[in-house]
Amino acid sequence: MRRLSSLLAASMITLTLGITAPVRAQWIVFDPDNYLQNVLTAARELEQINNQITSLENEAQMLTNQARNLANLPYSSLQQLQSSIQRTQQLLAQAQRIAYDVQQIDQAFSTSYRPASSNQSSQALFTNAESRWQNSVAGLQDALRVQAGVVGNLDTNRVQTAALVTSSQGASGALQATQAGNQILALQAQQLADLTATVAAQGRAQSLEGAQRAAAQDLGREQLRRFLTPGQGYQPQEVRMFHQ
Repeated sequence: MRRLSSLLAASMITLTLGITAPVRAQWIVFDPDNYLQNVLTAARELEQINNQITSLENEAQMLTNQARNLANLPYSSLQQLQSSIQRTQQLLAQAQRIAYDVQQIDQAFSTSYRPASSNQSSQALFTNAESRWQNSVAGLQDALRVQAGVVGNLDTNRVQTAALVTSSQGASGALQATQAGNQILALQAQQLADLTATVAAQGRAQSLEGAQRAAAQDLGREQLRRFLTPGQGYQPQEVRMFHQ
């Protein structure tokens, strides 16, 4: 009986050892070198991810800057400048009598401003003199009208200059600054055009006045010649001059 009990006890011990042996074989052994290697690998991967994030942020900022540089200027003075130029052009186009046309000028100087001759009647001489006087008056009036129009544009130019300078100083990118600068140059060109128109109108008036004086001197010489011509002498006659 004791031997049977001993055998049973031995069998139980053997069974127990047979069961617990595989369980002990599944325990995890900690390897410090392997762990350190894994930590370093994860750190390098994290650093690469951070670098990629920084690169994407830089690219996004670059695109934002490019968008600012390509942004159009929200203010435009083109319409106001064109209107000012058109007003000045209209005033020049409304020039009376001898306008800014080469053919008209040549025709006038071949008729009204041509030298007085003996084959012209006294009435024809006085008619030409009246036409020259009217041309001079019209030229002076046109010059004053152009000058008044240019002065009227000064207030518009002042407003546009202030707006463009403000837009240039507040430009968010290179394109806006360039566009503001171009519009300021366009404003200066418009001002130069007004100045040119004023000089042209004033010069036209002075030229017509000078031509009238020259023609009047020539007319005076012809009248004196006729007065002193032997056998003809002075013959008074009624003429109409200057709408009197």
